[in-house]
Order: sequence, then C-alpha cells, then structure tokens
Amino acid sequence: MLCAATALAAEAPRPPCGAPLPHPSFAEPGAPPNVQVWHLSESWTPPACTGWSAESGVLVALAGRFRFEGSAKDLLARFGAISTLRGMRYWSVSDRDWRTLITQATALDGPDLMRPRPDFTVAEMKGEDGVYFAHDDNRTSGEVIYRLQVREFRPNRLVVATENVSSVTKLLLTLIKPGGLQSVHFLERQAPGIWNYYGLAQTSEDLTPLLVVPDVSYVNRAVALYRHLIGVPTDRDLPLAP
Repeated sequence: MLCAATALAAEAPRPPCGAPLPHPSFAEPGAPPNVQVWHLSESWTPPACTGWSAESGVLVALAGRFRFEGSAKDLLARFGAISTLRGMRYWSVSDRDWRTLITQATALDGPDLMRPRPDFTVAEMKGEDGVYFAHDDNRTSGEVIYRLQVREFRPNRLVVATENVSSVTKLLLTLIKPGGLQSVHFLERQAPGIWNYYGLAQTSEDLTPLLVVPDVSYVNRAVALYRHLIGVPTDRDLPLAP
C-alpha cells in the first residue's frame, strides 16, 4: 500500500499505542509491509506515545508482521548491532538498481564522532539516557549522530526511538537541523512466533523540491530498514516501489 498526500488526510497514522486499529494496518507475515507517506503542509499533532512535537515536513508509516521465535531482548539486540547497518542496500528509483544505503555505521561512547566503540549490549541500551551512534548514507555528506532510547521494554513489547543530534548536510548545506529527523519503532508479539512491527518516521523539512526525492524513495528506505530489523536480506525480494 503506497499513498501520498499534500496534507494530512482523514486517515492519519495511528501507531499501536492505545489506538483501536493501527493505520496503516499490519500486513500478514511474509507479505510486503503496508507503507504510507504524507507531505504535511500544516502542523500535525502526533500521538503522545511518540514523544514528538507538532511538525510539518514528511511523515512515513510502515506496518508489517514477521515470523520470529526469539524474545524482545533478541530484537533489542538487533537495534544495538549498529555495525550491521553498514552496507545495507535499498532499491534506488533514480538509479534503477540496488544501491548501498548506509556506507558507514558506528556505535559511539557519547555524542562525539571521535569516540567510536563496539556495538551496544542490551543492558547498555536500557539506560534512561539512551545511547549514541552515527551513520553516513549515500545521499548526504558526512556522518550524522543519533541518539537511541528504549521507551518500553517488556517480554512481549518493545518501543525504540531515535533522533538526530547533529545536522544532516549535503555539500555544506544544512538540510535538517538537530532534532528534525525522528523515528519510533513499535514491536509487539501478536501470537507465538509472530511479531507486529510499526515504524513511524518524520522529518521537519520536506526535501522533495530541493533534492527531487520522490515518495517511492522514502518507501524503499523505510522498507530496507524494516527488512534489516526483521532479519531479511534487504535486497532479497523485489522492491516494494520499483
């Protein structure tokens, strides 16, 4: 499911945090996830569970189900394995080919690029202050520092949030200021061996006119991260948005 709108339509995103039925709905295990993209021409009031302020810009929601026999602790460990982001591939609609999305990824001992460290343990990530990491993607200039925080951690439910703490730049131009690139990931056991995933991401700036970023590019990037987190090779299946 792919939909774009110039303003937030009646079917606003509903993450699984008190809403009767999340929107978009969860795809069935093994099926491509449901994805929706909005270009917000006016402020959107995010649900309180996101911890976000109202922003304009671009909003992406992705919902899927996947088979996994492990625990919430095992899934959290995947978020902490920052080095495994390196080399993650996605389908580039402009190049019409698979491309490397994350060219460099490093865990950090604080918000400082000069303090790299090994990947995080589950115990380290559960601290209130969160942990820091950096990665460099294929469309911007230089590594961006992010903070990762665990909002919820229970045997059957995990909520992880990220936010950039350094600017996103390209050719010395600041594209997104600190705090302008946020995501929240909700994972919950739906049945034995079946987990729900709902990811919600927003940018405070709509880069579509500046960088000519089509909606399908947002979709393919979100799908690449989803496939990575659920343990599927990101370029194994056909692209969701070719």
